[in-house]
Amino acid sequence: MTTADEIPDPHQLAIRTWLNGRMVQDDNTSSMIHKVAELIEYISTFTRLSPGDVIITGSPGGVGKKRNPPLFMQEGDRIEVEIEHIGHLSNIIMEAPANTLTAAH
Repeated sequence: MTTADEIPDPHQLAIRTWLNGRMVQDDNTSSMIHKVAELIEYISTFTRLSPGDVIITGSPGGVGKKRNPPLFMQEGDRIEVEIEHIGHLSNIIMEAPANTLTAAH
């Protein structure tokens, strides 16, 4: 994580994604549909944001069902995402335990 003063323009950062060590996305945050400030403003209308909160913005194009052929993650896959000047996140895909799933209403 970083602070806003360390990133002059959050809409000019390289974003890369690897699935099982293979690069599947190489884009830029300039491709985001909504600007960071707009997201914060909107989310603040229905919930209080606190230091350390994480806002999930989605991803620039080139992943998932937008690929040809589509590419979806499976249990056991390693997904890694890196955003320039912010950091690198790595997770292993696992099935959610049955007691954490809830029915949609």
